[in-house]
Amino acid sequence: MATPFTPDGAVDEAALRELSNFLLENGSHGLVAAATTGESTTLDDSEHIGVLRTVVDEVGDEATIVCGTGTNDTRHTIELTKAAADAGAEAALVVTPYYNKPNPAGVLAHFEAVASAVPDLPLIVYNIPSRVIVNISPAELAELAEIDSVVGVKQANNDDLGPIEGMAVLSGNDDIFFRTLELELAGGITVASHLVGPQMREIWDAVEAGDLDRAREIDATLRPLYDALAVTTNPMPLKAALEMTGTIPSGAMRLPMVELDNAQRDVVRTALEGVGLTVAAS
Repeated sequence: MATPFTPDGAVDEAALRELSNFLLENGSHGLVAAATTGESTTLDDSEHIGVLRTVVDEVGDEATIVCGTGTNDTRHTIELTKAAADAGAEAALVVTPYYNKPNPAGVLAHFEAVASAVPDLPLIVYNIPSRVIVNISPAELAELAEIDSVVGVKQANNDDLGPIEGMAVLSGNDDIFFRTLELELAGGITVASHLVGPQMREIWDAVEAGDLDRAREIDATLRPLYDALAVTTNPMPLKAALEMTGTIPSGAMRLPMVELDNAQRDVVRTALEGVGLTVAAS
């Protein structure tokens, strides 16, 4: 989930609470707080865990709450994961260490260290080579699945989407959400559900009911929005869309993320209107 900020860049706790409820009311089974879409890399540790505590306090009795705790420093990741467990997270989403570019042995050692330090908190591996350069291959994911507390993967490499023995596989890109369900995998951690949650939940429900044709039809109607939300780096388009639709009061971001230019805003606006959302005049 996105982290709303005030125009001066502070975490907007009231908007965060409202967004948490909005997402659950519009079809989400659970929420991931303070992860990539939540601009985790620009939150300091107190803000990071503060966002989690706010979400847990607001909706923790109603949904599964996961916290993003991955960094490019294993020690820091362990500290955040411990703090997230203490703050009420039910699982941690741990991205492959970025910039360091660890080899497979380093990736394995990283997850083994986090799991050993926080053995009672389930871990979800986040494989997103477009952001961290390193790809965790299916064979390497299967090796990670042998770690007791590693329970799943958010798979953001479309080419490697498929079952992993011992892991729940979740789509990490919206454009493979339907395909993930079609393959009878676990589900998705999504971005567009901020805007079209009811439709994405209907895709889920249709697949559960065995109506793949209906699910495929809905997915096709959402693809222009999926594309628009990738017009530039996530979560820049999402934040703009949430402000345009009045879901959050401000689309403010923290540098180095910036607001969309006019051409990018037009792309997002057209896609929002294409799925029937009311967009405020700019």
